[in-house]
Amino acid sequence: MSTSPSGRWYFGWNIVAASATLTLLTVGLRMGIGPFFLPIAEDLGFSRSMLASIVAVGMLFYGVGMPFVGQMVNKWGTRTVLLLGTAMIVTAVFWTANAQGPISFLLSFGILLSLGLSFVSPVTFTPIIARWFTRQRGAALFFLSTGSMAGIALATPALGYAIPVWGWRGAIVGYGLLLAAVTVPLALCIMRENAPEGTDTLPRSDKATLRPGSASGNSIPNPALRASDAVRSMPFWKVVLGLFACGYSMNLLGAHGVPMLVDHGYDPLVAAFGIGLIGFAAIFSTVVLGRMSDKLPRRNLLAAIYFIRGLGFFGLLLVSTHIELYTVAIVGGVVWAGSIALSSAILADIYGVKLVGVLYGWTYLGHQIGGMLSSWLGGWAYETFGTHWISFGSTGVLLFIAGWVSLRLPLPGQCVVQPRAA
Repeated sequence: MSTSPSGRWYFGWNIVAASATLTLLTVGLRMGIGPFFLPIAEDLGFSRSMLASIVAVGMLFYGVGMPFVGQMVNKWGTRTVLLLGTAMIVTAVFWTANAQGPISFLLSFGILLSLGLSFVSPVTFTPIIARWFTRQRGAALFFLSTGSMAGIALATPALGYAIPVWGWRGAIVGYGLLLAAVTVPLALCIMRENAPEGTDTLPRSDKATLRPGSASGNSIPNPALRASDAVRSMPFWKVVLGLFACGYSMNLLGAHGVPMLVDHGYDPLVAAFGIGLIGFAAIFSTVVLGRMSDKLPRRNLLAAIYFIRGLGFFGLLLVSTHIELYTVAIVGGVVWAGSIALSSAILADIYGVKLVGVLYGWTYLGHQIGGMLSSWLGGWAYETFGTHWISFGSTGVLLFIAGWVSLRLPLPGQCVVQPRAA
């Protein structure tokens, strides 16, 4: 998997590794709000609903930035976008650390930091990876998802330990500086826009072994397609619905998973470890799921991920012992990765590599709208009704619906979207 058809190391895997590393750091900061949540609320005197609302605004701005990031990557290239995002993140973390009231915290943490993180996100990396990979596109995008899962697995417990030692202000500044120190050299040294001719495709004699569902084994989408043509088609909106459910679930867990478990009697460190374990388990499952995504129909795999993840949210509400918590976390973590990778691969299969960056940016806005709603609902519903069943239960139901809709996505080659006449 790591070599090109000629047998030499394929440089595209360096780009995947760098992208996964940067995704680990940005997702770790974005999803690491769980350990920050109660310390920030207590220090700044915010109610849960107020802080949850600020987090929700941040989720929305993270998503609003995505379509623009997709356009900027196509116009300016990955490297420029990454450096610009890094400058925004460093500015935002210092501003956040000095924030005293809700308006300052909203502008710094909720808006500027979220926009900066959107510049160093999967939307930035998906187009360059899709260009460098054809035969193993699914596996490459799954490895990108490994970064997201590692961010949950490593950053959540790490921040859980760092905040009591350095305080939430010192922890967020230190994390931002670490992110900048890693991003700048990787952007300058690794990110190369122009993929070699033929990318990672097999020799012609081996193409017959490709199965349905593999991007390289299907007809190339009409090169005359425009983004507006794709937005008018039903598969695009089915992907949007699935990513809405994905964002709803991921951001609810990131913002309210630790507080929910603490409210149910778990120690904060145990709660942080339990949530981190979900991402840790997902790191290993991506290797298997990535290979499966290049051999099996991607829509079936995507539907299974949504169904099982929905069961996991009900499981988190029902656990009562440490062993039960860790078991649910591991089982849920096996399918926690992959929905974003599969969705972007499906977009590339249906609409072509040329449009994947822009379309992924717009579909990811749906992801963040879902995250905004669940981040707000998690705080409001608990303060209003004294239970997490409303937010976590609605997440499970929504994921079941997303799984059902995903089963109705077209297989590659089945959906022909005709461009409108000029």
